[in-house]
Amino acid sequence: MNYAEFYKQMSYRARFEWGYDGIKTHGQVSDILVIIDVLSFTTCVDVVLGQGGIVYPYRTKGDSALAFARKQDAILAGKRGEPISLSPASLHSIKWGSRIVLPSPNGSTCSVLAKDCGAIVLAGCLRNAKAIARFIQQHKGSVSVIACGERWPDGSLRPALEDLVAAGAILSELSNYDLSPEAEAAVATFSASQYKLESLLEHSVSGQELIVRGYPDDVHLAAMLNVSQNLPLLNHQYAFENAIAYG
Repeated sequence: MNYAEFYKQMSYRARFEWGYDGIKTHGQVSDILVIIDVLSFTTCVDVVLGQGGIVYPYRTKGDSALAFARKQDAILAGKRGEPISLSPASLHSIKWGSRIVLPSPNGSTCSVLAKDCGAIVLAGCLRNAKAIARFIQQHKGSVSVIACGERWPDGSLRPALEDLVAAGAILSELSNYDLSPEAEAAVATFSASQYKLESLLEHSVSGQELIVRGYPDDVHLAAMLNVSQNLPLLNHQYAFENAIAYG
């Protein structure tokens, strides 16, 4: 018996998993992958697409990222505190139609890992949860929602509450799908917190970290539920573009 098959949750059409290994395990067996990184990458993607732009995910910062941005005629996002960064609030000021490279160890890296798996890849967050779910229902395929989480100082995965909640927000809309137990647990977490999302994110570990560092606006923007109709779809150039703009 191949016990690794259990990890794929293939008895169910809607699944939930975490991080890099979740991408690797579910990427080859899902029609759709939804990447979730609420307090940075996927909320940033939603904001950029709302400004008519596109986002290139990239795994690491540094010289290679700069060279990649130049090749794509794009702007390389910097650290929080720089004019354009992985701070969602900073991206409200970009010019319409900007091309942005967003390196990160979580959402962006998971997106890069997902790009060659053969599935449709979407970037989801609380802001566009219902729009993402509507796309999934229209497509009618199997879906795996992957929460990226954060990183401990040693680089290992730290499961993040905000990503679990956003995954549950999307999965809760899939009323005609059979959910894996892991997906049901995400829905239960969202159901218990949907009326106090901003407070929950503010008091979460990730939210507190951002607030202490001086970025409460990022938490506020990330906690908004279903305020966006954007459909961030990873295209053949491996950039997230707004699928809603193309029907």
